Amino acid sequence: MSVKTALAKTMTQYGYQILQVLVTDLDPDQRVKNAMNEINSSKRLKFAVAERSEGEKILKVKSAEAEAESKYLSGVGVAKQRKAIVDGLKESIVDFSEGVKGSSSKDVMDLLLLSQYFDCIREVGTSKNCKTVFIPSSKSEGDSTRNALLQADLAKLL
Repeated sequence: MSVKTALAKTMTQYGYQILQVLVTDLDPDQRVKNAMNEINSSKRLKFAVAERSEGEKILKVKSAEAEAESKYLSGVGVAKQRKAIVDGLKESIVDFSEGVKGSSSKDVMDLLLLSQYFDCIREVGTSKNCKTVFIPSSKSEGDSTRNALLQADLAKLL
């Protein structure tokens, strides 16, 4: 039964007619209050979980995009570096060929490769905790080194 109906029934005995009822202090049963609070809490938790998941997704996507951009820019940098090296080598070959009469472009390339080889050895040798082994690259020396290593392994087994 509604509030208006209950009031109208009681007040008509005294000659009053109830047209509207304004309820200002609604106090439902505690179980109803608890249920409503639980519903609101569940809605807010569901929304918070969805927002947190969306935030994590955005972070992962942005991280992947940043990594892709970094790799792309690194590749562009390496390509520019290699182009500069090639341009420098070209210039060096021309200058050396013009400066040293009777030299061929093969002589210049051999000299450049030798200087790069020594630069590489210096770089490796001066690095901290160096554990690099150089094995000769010529066929006869390479074969003898390989055979020596195989014989050493065989000796360990005996």
